[in-house]
This record gives sequence, C-alpha cells and structure tokens, in this order.
Amino acid sequence: MVKNLDISALAEAVLSQDRRALARAITLAESTRPDHRAQAEALLATLPVPDMPSVRLGITGAPGVGKSTFIEAFGNLLTSHGRRVAVLAVDPTSFR
Repeated sequence: MVKNLDISALAEAVLSQDRRALARAITLAESTRPDHRAQAEALLATLPVPDMPSVRLGITGAPGVGKSTFIEAFGNLLTSHGRRVAVLAVDPTSFR
C-alpha cells in the first residue's frame, strides 16, 4: 500500500464506484497494520453517511441446497427494482 495515500482521492474514487479503489479501501479496512488502520479510519471519516440504510443478509446452508441460486434470483429481483446489491461469498472450510 502506498505510504502517502491520498485519502480524498480514494474517497472520491470509491464514491464514483471505481472497483479498484473499493478493493484498495477494503484492503485497508481488513489490514491489521497500524498505518493501514489509520488510513482506513481517515477514509471512513471522509466518506459521507449514506442517505439510505443498508441491509445485510446472511445466507447459510448445506452444499447443494440452492444458496447460490437463491442469491442470484434475489439479487436480480432487487436490481430490477433499482436497488444495488453486493455479494460477499465466504467458504469457511478454506483456510488463508
């Protein structure tokens, strides 16, 4: 990560939905390095509070029960109504 990161430029890029900037911001937020944590906090302080609250939904289940199919159908329904959707998929059996 760049030591002298321009937080204002990163915030602007995140708000303009730049995926690389969002990935960089997520990396900062997940990092345990003190300098990254400070940059993540500065970034969060720079970003505006959303007008509309977000909803977080967890989907769990045994393999093959249709989780991915449900997520795709539900996501398509939400986007057809003008909503924005993000999916974070985690495999708890995978180790880092």
